[in-house]
Amino acid sequence: MAVSKNVLYIDQLYRQESTWLISWLLKRIESRELAADITQDTFERLIKRKRLHQIATIREPRAYLTTIAHGLLADHWRRRTIEKAWLETASSLPHEEIPSPEVQHIILETLTEIDQMLDGLKPAVRKAFLLAQLDGLTGKQIAKQLNVSLATAERYIANAFRHCYALCYE
Repeated sequence: MAVSKNVLYIDQLYRQESTWLISWLLKRIESRELAADITQDTFERLIKRKRLHQIATIREPRAYLTTIAHGLLADHWRRRTIEKAWLETASSLPHEEIPSPEVQHIILETLTEIDQMLDGLKPAVRKAFLLAQLDGLTGKQIAKQLNVSLATAERYIANAFRHCYALCYE
């Protein structure tokens, strides 16, 4: 009985706030379809984050919904930036080396996952990790580029590896 009461509350919240949330999103983006998608994803994430019986305890539902929607919108823009960079890279390849659409999709998904993994790192740690992994720089070269000691550069890289390991295996 209590679960059905909470389901009714979610339904009521969606009916009351979804149109408002779409309007809020439309002030930030031009696409009604994207606003509707993000609104849907916002409520889906709300349900996943909160236990069903806790949703009714949200004191400021609009503030809570806009916080979630803002994060989803940031994810969308970050993904578009990654997609644009990938398309620019792919367009510069010789025609015969351009991956199939399926492989391009996998590459884009992988790049997005990597971006999400690295998002939790401090900027200097992320930069040190990328310099080591993508540019193949040594700890000494990274230290020089970041204007930090060798020990700090090595600590940054180790922290990034621990962070990625924890996300993958814990």
